[in-house]
Amino acid sequence: MATYLPTLKQLQYLVALKDHGHFGRAAEACFVTQSTLSAGLRELESLIGITLVERTRRVVRFTPLGLRIAEKAQRVLREAEELGDLARAAGKPLSGDLRMGVIPTIAPFLLPRILPRLRTAWPDLKLYLREETTGAACDSLHRGHLDCVLLALPYHCGDIESVDLFLDRLFVAYPEGEMDTPPRDMIAAADIDETRLLLLEDGHCLKDHVLAACNRPEMRAEAAMLGTSLHTLVQMVDNGLGVTLLPAMALEAGILDNTHVVAKPLAADHPARRIALAWRRGSPREKEFKLLADALREAE
Repeated sequence: MATYLPTLKQLQYLVALKDHGHFGRAAEACFVTQSTLSAGLRELESLIGITLVERTRRVVRFTPLGLRIAEKAQRVLREAEELGDLARAAGKPLSGDLRMGVIPTIAPFLLPRILPRLRTAWPDLKLYLREETTGAACDSLHRGHLDCVLLALPYHCGDIESVDLFLDRLFVAYPEGEMDTPPRDMIAAADIDETRLLLLEDGHCLKDHVLAACNRPEMRAEAAMLGTSLHTLVQMVDNGLGVTLLPAMALEAGILDNTHVVAKPLAADHPARRIALAWRRGSPREKEFKLLADALREAE
């Protein structure tokens, strides 16, 4: 009796539809036409004799068993991809494709410094970058959409391995003159007016790092969580709307240039976030990622 197994392509179509919830967007993600993707999924359903997806004009709804099979398919695809990773790991290190996620509070400040040096040191490496908030990047990592993530810790990112690269100190940024009396080289968390504090909106781990560093529970309730980026926060501070906290790498990249914003180090027990490179635990490319971490640390 012949046994017919789903193809990896069919599983890819199924996972893409689960991720996007729309046949057109799933087809775009797989670089095929919608009719090709739909036909592939119907073949899969015929093969296993089970309806995986209920189709209506407006809604794509997975059956309970369809959801379970899609989750299993995702693991199968990741394992299949790691077969190629094993071969690459055994060959020339840091060569070929590598997909790295970078969070928004790191990407615009650190990448311009480190990418030219990486290209020089590892000319055969094709580094594809994807900027996402920490939660989304961790999810992409575990789904197999990313190979590694450049992020800030502490953050619960699931079952990962990570290597710390360096500490990124936090600075209090305020309109010139607002916190200059009395004169001081550092600003204590206790001296920050929580009603004037501007933070990044939910989804950015820097918000939680700032609140943890300040260690003042009332700040979470009083602070205005408005900013979609650090550049937006700086513009609000420059217009006298409040104060914020910025990481050292943003200051070193010139984020305060042409503003009337002053920044001084935060005086606290833990006034820094840890910049790290993370990857899935057990990845066959672990040695490569550690090599990449060394290169990032030296380039910084």
